[in-house]
Amino acid sequence: MRAIAQDRYGPPEVLELREIDRPAVRKDQVLVRVRAAGIHRGDRILMTGRPYAVRITGPRAPMHRVRGTEFAGEVTAVGADVTEFRPGDEVLGWGTGTFAEFVSVPATNLVPKPATLTFAQAAAVPISGMTAFQGLSGRTRPQPGQQVLVIGAAGGVGTFAVQIAKAYGAEVTGVCSTTKVEMVQSLGADHVIDYTREDLARSGRRYDVILDIVGDRPIPQLRRLLTPAGTLVLVGVETGGPVLGGFERNFAAMLVAPLVRRRRVRPLTSTSRKPDLLGLTALVDAGNLVPVVDRTYPLDRTADAFRYLADQHARGKVVITV
Repeated sequence: MRAIAQDRYGPPEVLELREIDRPAVRKDQVLVRVRAAGIHRGDRILMTGRPYAVRITGPRAPMHRVRGTEFAGEVTAVGADVTEFRPGDEVLGWGTGTFAEFVSVPATNLVPKPATLTFAQAAAVPISGMTAFQGLSGRTRPQPGQQVLVIGAAGGVGTFAVQIAKAYGAEVTGVCSTTKVEMVQSLGADHVIDYTREDLARSGRRYDVILDIVGDRPIPQLRRLLTPAGTLVLVGVETGGPVLGGFERNFAAMLVAPLVRRRRVRPLTSTSRKPDLLGLTALVDAGNLVPVVDRTYPLDRTADAFRYLADQHARGKVVITV
């Protein structure tokens, strides 16, 4: 089968289209013919090996050479212990090595694909969607009428976050650049702040939940934008040094978070969980969530897709079609 693999860390040029063996199917696994695979920031980190902390499992190259972690496709075979799926089922989920024609994953990594979604839309959901879903869950799930601020509202995670918060009944403010304002408004955002023209710190608004997906603003500045009982959720970091890549900001917040009672800070460690993915597809089925796909690229142009993503022009998700 065809797959995108790498033997060293580096820029998109290290990605190669290869012929490799089709994966085996264990008794608890499902073999899926991949139709589309989403790209997210974690894929780019594993490709480049930066920050260097990610190289702990592979100093010279990623432990898993085939890239990709989220996908949608059709079931072609199931293991002996699998009863939930059968050949021909359309599914979406997560796994390792999804930039390939076939992927074999545990059945617990899959959910049925909503009939209203294309394969490209479905492939955009798992990783970015679950990150947004988990950032707005538990104690930080907004109540109807509460104020939610999404910093990075036009990106892969942000486009999900805006729609999820609206589905929960929140009043949502999105932060993005000038060219993306209309798109964020179209997702249902009640207010949009163009950070190139308006100083967020001087907006005068206070929020019950702030979802910081970008990570380039000081935490004390963002805490001042919270209501007394509000929570700042730290999702991503786009800037930082070569070793930790800015994640030291989240680590420090994690250490002090238990000591803070007002204007809390919650560093988010997103994990892939089937109940959360089912929660996302339920929102899709209810008409409250539509994945935003900016561009699709064929498998042999995966490197171009990473270049486009790195330029930070993407609105929503970039997806590989297989």
